[in-house]
Amino acid sequence: MPWIGSYVFSRVAFYPSLFYNYCMSKVSSRNWYDRIDETVILGALPLRPIAKTLINQENVRGIISANLDHEIKHFTPTEEEWRQMGVEYLRLKIVDFVGTPSHEQISEALDCINRYKKKGKSVYIHCKAGRTRSATIVACYLIKANGWDDLTAWQHIVSCRAHVRIFNVQKEFLHQFYLSNKNLDDPA
Repeated sequence: MPWIGSYVFSRVAFYPSLFYNYCMSKVSSRNWYDRIDETVILGALPLRPIAKTLINQENVRGIISANLDHEIKHFTPTEEEWRQMGVEYLRLKIVDFVGTPSHEQISEALDCINRYKKKGKSVYIHCKAGRTRSATIVACYLIKANGWDDLTAWQHIVSCRAHVRIFNVQKEFLHQFYLSNKNLDDPA
């Protein structure tokens, strides 16, 4: 039952928070997206007007969306439109504010990122605002790719995109992700 309340809240808050984030990108130093490393770009919804910029100027060939259906319905290219532009599209449905990706979703995301990293291409990872859900995915990537702990990964993201935000549920998820990967790396 708590999931239903969270889902309803995320739907009700969607348009006001999207409008807020759009305005903040116009009147403050917030960027719509920011590069995290040579492969990963973390950002808000890839609105139709910026799709070609992402492809032509940022070398994006993969999109990872952490959005629910209602969030991408009217604003972003469809999966088919991305494919027609030569961009792979991976959709991971995660509830806004309180959601965390499943371990299977993280595995899919990391596989996608690594495919394009090997090709020297970029992956755009987004949710509505590029602050919580997509930032959680990016933190998992940094933990795995660099052998960082969860705090170091998060600090790096904040240094690139200062307005990211995670809540206790995401902090705990990232810490558990770090511990599970640390244990895999230990030769014990």
